[in-house]
Amino acid sequence: MPQPLPDDAILCRPIGIIRSPYAQPEGTPIQSAGAPAEAATLAVHEAYAAGLKDIEGFDYLILLTHLHLCQQEKLEVVPFLDTVPHGVFATRAPARPNRIGLSIVKLDKVEGSVLHFLGNDMVDGTPVLDIKPYVPRFDARR
Repeated sequence: MPQPLPDDAILCRPIGIIRSPYAQPEGTPIQSAGAPAEAATLAVHEAYAAGLKDIEGFDYLILLTHLHLCQQEKLEVVPFLDTVPHGVFATRAPARPNRIGLSIVKLDKVEGSVLHFLGNDMVDGTPVLDIKPYVPRFDARR
């Protein structure tokens, strides 16, 4: 029997699922910016499809995901392309306390409740927790 949730627990329901050519994290691009031509889709659950209204007006989307295949939780990690340990919050490593991933992808087209995008760095079956439009005026920093 699962342990009861503490009063301060936060529950999230996936709003959709990623369909990707990658079955495992090994071989999947490390970051979406490093894989601008990698195509995938986000199948939004019908219960949330109405929330897609006007999404085609944005070039890029921010996808918040659950890194469901990561079984580890670490507070210090040695990130990719580094040899020195860092606090996990100073990295983009997946072995995080809440295993929340963030990908900025280029929206290619919308077909009903399916979003086609480029810049895929996610494995097939990745649960999507939220979608936000990427708005350069608000999101880009210099």
